Amino acid sequence: MIYLILMVLLNAVVAVILKLFTRFRVDHLQAIIFNYWVCVGTGSFFLGHVPVGADSVQQEWFPLALLMGAGFILVFNLFAYCTKTGGITAATVANKLSLVIPVIFSIFLYGEQLSAVHLCGIVLAFPAVYLASASGAQQQEKVHLGWIVLLFLCSGLLDTAMKYAQQRYLPTQESQAVYTIHLFAVAGAIGTLILVFLLITGRQRFSLRNLAGGLVLGIPNYFSIYYLVRMLNSNFIKSSAMIPLSNIGVLFASSSFAILFFREPMNARRWLGLALSLVVIVLLALS
Repeated sequence: MIYLILMVLLNAVVAVILKLFTRFRVDHLQAIIFNYWVCVGTGSFFLGHVPVGADSVQQEWFPLALLMGAGFILVFNLFAYCTKTGGITAATVANKLSLVIPVIFSIFLYGEQLSAVHLCGIVLAFPAVYLASASGAQQQEKVHLGWIVLLFLCSGLLDTAMKYAQQRYLPTQESQAVYTIHLFAVAGAIGTLILVFLLITGRQRFSLRNLAGGLVLGIPNYFSIYYLVRMLNSNFIKSSAMIPLSNIGVLFASSSFAILFFREPMNARRWLGLALSLVVIVLLALS
């Protein structure tokens, strides 16, 4: 349970930091790229050595790490864009509605059976997420539907791939840490290549402010992913309930932070959604 709580809080902190980037004129792309190298350094420090090397390509999970690393930087930039244009809650709902994808994969890939309470919690998760994100049509229209759909699909597939990697390749705590560091290294390498191209062509200008933003973002981002992997490996509840439970928790925490720190507008539907989110968490935990 402690891994779930830490993962939820750290994800909410990451959303808040991304929102603050706009206020402090931090370029999201540069900060996200720098953040990934900070994640590599942070993970290596706590692991005691740098696990990325020439022998990495010989690992059975390396092709999946390449694919997921590319997915990391894509999803993070999509999430940052939605946070900037539509607010923390609107971005989080687009990200966390994707819970349906790993739930479906968990049922069919791992043969998990759903109890009535479990099924009820999953079904209620959808109106809970929608209602908690509702702050008026005008704000929702700021985020283009195409970006929302893309974020939904990519987030769900990334969560599914993370669960698959944990099930097949990552039986120990050290292997989970090593794999996570490789994901960040791949994302950082891809992002660096993109940034170098943009700098050469004059489409981007380097700023120390962006480097500082990446440092502030990188540490909580690393541990949000690390504790996600630890949570998936804990098996304190079924995997088909674990990701929906964590996603609802992240939504609730992010919405609370948005209300407290950014004064994002509230209405009756959003209050109902937050209350329903608590009901869903209880149902999924009991199941």
